[in-house]
Amino acid sequence: MTDVAIYGAGGFGREVAGTLMNINRREPISWNFLGFFDDGMDVGAENEYGKVLGGLEALNKWRKELSIFIAIGNPSSVKNIVGKIHNQYISFPNLVDDSEFLDQNNSSIGIGNIIIGSCSLSCNTHIGNFNIFNHFVSVGHDTTIGSYNSFMPSVRISGNVQIGDENFFGVGSIVLQQISIGNNIKLGAGSVLMHKPKDKSLYIGNPAKLFKF
Repeated sequence: MTDVAIYGAGGFGREVAGTLMNINRREPISWNFLGFFDDGMDVGAENEYGKVLGGLEALNKWRKELSIFIAIGNPSSVKNIVGKIHNQYISFPNLVDDSEFLDQNNSSIGIGNIIIGSCSLSCNTHIGNFNIFNHFVSVGHDTTIGSYNSFMPSVRISGNVQIGDENFFGVGSIVLQQISIGNNIKLGAGSVLMHKPKDKSLYIGNPAKLFKF
């Protein structure tokens, strides 16, 4: 049995904790959930799934092998946290629950990814590290995804799409086929991206258009 904790005790962290419980119900018990790490909550604070064990400092002082899932929706925050974890006892497995890779022999996945809730990934899909795929996300064939991206529920990524790093895709958003996405873009909920976006920009609407504050 593998000891595991979740970094982030908010809503998504609780969803990940529930996912771990469901996996243990369906399969031979593999995850021994110890609790949460969260710098925004007091040690010992508790939700319906467990207690807060400490923050980043406590995690870096942990002296037993421990798997960590980083359950935070903001891509840049995830990257920042990963960069501050330097404990040799910490590992970052992938969490894949109730989801399907159409052809695992022709697909690849890095570390620290969270894929939950009936997601579907087609053939020849390649995924980097520390991406979040929330409920009912679908990824089309021949798609490459970098690292630190967040896909909210019901996102649809079409085939032959290239995605860089630290992008955020809002609930129900759609990316049409053969589009190349760089880094640090945000796609609003329900938006449909039909052309290559500019880095570090927000796109909203159908068709999605650049939104300037």
